[in-house]
Amino acid sequence: QVQLVESGGGLVQAGDSLRLSCTASGRTFSSYAMGWFRQAPGKEREFVAAISWTDGTYYAESVKGRFTISRDNAKNTVSLQMNSLKPEDTAIYYCAADLSLAQFLNRDHQLVDYWGQGTRVTVSS
Repeated sequence: QVQLVESGGGLVQAGDSLRLSCTASGRTFSSYAMGWFRQAPGKEREFVAAISWTDGTYYAESVKGRFTISRDNAKNTVSLQMNSLKPEDTAIYYCAADLSLAQFLNRDHQLVDYWGQGTRVTVSS
C-alpha cells in the first residue's frame, strides 16, 4: 500500500515556473514507478510524465522540453519541475505510483494503482 501527498500547486502567469512535489509513504518506494497525470476541466485525465525505479524518464509530447520529473528515493519523493508554463497546462495534477512502469507507458490512468489527492495548477495568460 502506498499513500501519496502532493504539494506545490498554485496560480502563476504564462512563462513562469512551478515545482510540484509528491511524498510517498511506505518502505518500498524505490520499487515503484512514479508519475504525474493531469486533468483539466471537462477533459479526461492525461499522462504527463513518469520515472522508473532506474530513473528512466518519459514525457507527454505536450510537455517534453518544458517539464522535468525526478525522484529522491532517500526522501520518498518525486518532483515535477514545470518551466515555460502555458495556459493550457492549467489542470489538477495527480501524483501516481505503480509497481509496473508499463501502466504509465500505456498512458491510461485507469491502469495505475495508487493516487494522490491532486494539486491545482492555474496558468493565467
